Amino acid sequence: MKILKHKINLWILVAGLLLGISIWIYVLYKRETSSLEFQFGNQINDISSELNLKKQEIESLKNDDQYKKNLALEEEIKNIQKTYDEAVKSYEDLIDLRVDINKNQKIYSKFSQILAFLSKGNYASASANLLILEEEINSLRATLASKSAAAVLEVKKSNETPVSGYSRQGVEVDGETFVIDILAASLDSTKVIVETASESDCVNNCPVSTLADFVSRGGGFAGINGPYFCPAEYPSCSGKTNSFDTLLMNKNKYYFNSSNNVYSSVPALIFGGNSARLVEKSSDWGRDTGVDSVIASQPLLLSGGEIRYGDDNDAKRTQKGSRSFIAYKGNLVYIGVVRNATVAEVAKVLKTLGIEGALNLDSGGSTAFWVNGKYVVGPGRQTPFGIVLVKK
Repeated sequence: MKILKHKINLWILVAGLLLGISIWIYVLYKRETSSLEFQFGNQINDISSELNLKKQEIESLKNDDQYKKNLALEEEIKNIQKTYDEAVKSYEDLIDLRVDINKNQKIYSKFSQILAFLSKGNYASASANLLILEEEINSLRATLASKSAAAVLEVKKSNETPVSGYSRQGVEVDGETFVIDILAASLDSTKVIVETASESDCVNNCPVSTLADFVSRGGGFAGINGPYFCPAEYPSCSGKTNSFDTLLMNKNKYYFNSSNNVYSSVPALIFGGNSARLVEKSSDWGRDTGVDSVIASQPLLLSGGEIRYGDDNDAKRTQKGSRSFIAYKGNLVYIGVVRNATVAEVAKVLKTLGIEGALNLDSGGSTAFWVNGKYVVGPGRQTPFGIVLVKK
């Protein structure tokens, strides 16, 4: 019995020790596990906190003064560009109108005030005054238009097509009379050439001259200003002053802008022998030097006796002013100026006169028309070229 009791006590002791060890191991395990869970939990919490902190920093950057300053600066740049563009437009309008400073001191004083506002960063005041200036410019246009209307009363009204020489006549279109200075010449006895100030292509600071000089150089009896170009006095022409982009062949048979594809869709008139022909795209014309001249300009006014131009979104074309053109009918060449007209109205006037094909030329401050030793319109600004009529 004692041996059995001793064995039982031993097993109890062993079991107790095993239980104690198990409990100890379990406690240690729980402690370690709890420690790891606590550690990982803290790490996760730390990462989460760091992530939230980064998110807060990003949001803070959006509200940061520098971020706001950048947005404000971007908006200011937009205001500067908008106001500058408006100021340039008004300035170029004044140039095109050839406003006499002494007679229109108020307008120039207003423009000087606008420039002062711009220099001080006061774009709101500059913009507001530009609106006022635009009204004054429109008023000046109306005054010039009334003078043109008065001139209508002094000219003979006729819708007949002139066949020879220079004339000034009033052409009635849609109940309105337009004054046109026009010269007609037979291509049997007249050659159309282009005189240029430069001998070859020029992209900036290009040479220019007067229409009178171009006519004199070519030994001509009449001349008209050429296609559009970029006048040196235009701020928007900085870096390309007095240059032009359209196709042109001068009297020396040099083709200007022959590699320029930007304006290859611009229509062109070709004069050679005793005839004229019209291509609706410059690219349709080969580089033939067997003709007298090639003149690309826009827009196309008439082709086949029909109007090919309607109003577009170009504000300068929809304003009334003196508009130059070159045209033909059969073997007759016509050059001239329609006064106080939009480009669309010029097309109507020429159609009324029975013209076959016609191109619009530069206008505004460039308008000039020389006949038999004097300007009948102009003299206009100096330009890089002039269209000259020469006796054969």
